[in-house]
Amino acid sequence: MIALIAHDQKKQAILDFVRRNLLLFQRHPLVATASTGKLLNRELPLQVECVAHGPEGGDLMIGSRVAERKIIAVIFFRDPLTAQPHEPDVSALMRVCDVHRIPLATNPGTADAILAWLEDKAGP
Repeated sequence: MIALIAHDQKKQAILDFVRRNLLLFQRHPLVATASTGKLLNRELPLQVECVAHGPEGGDLMIGSRVAERKIIAVIFFRDPLTAQPHEPDVSALMRVCDVHRIPLATNPGTADAILAWLEDKAGP
């Protein structure tokens, strides 16, 4: 399962990223915080499980799945310059990903690297 989270100012960026890599995302179960997941479900031919909104603990719900080894990668497009107080903080999620050796991307460059790793891991 791949987890997807985006700050408000990065929703379009994650939508564009998933759209560009749609075939890969269609091959994996997906989970997202509520607003991000609803956007992806509405705009793309995907089935994204939605957990709570970030301010309601959705990022923590995803973190618990990381700890349970149910998540293979996290893509969290964050806005480092104008993030709002109600938006999820990456630090707790980063900590649990580091503890459990789960890759976490915070921008399209690192997300591309994770997708390349997933493709390589899947093999021919």
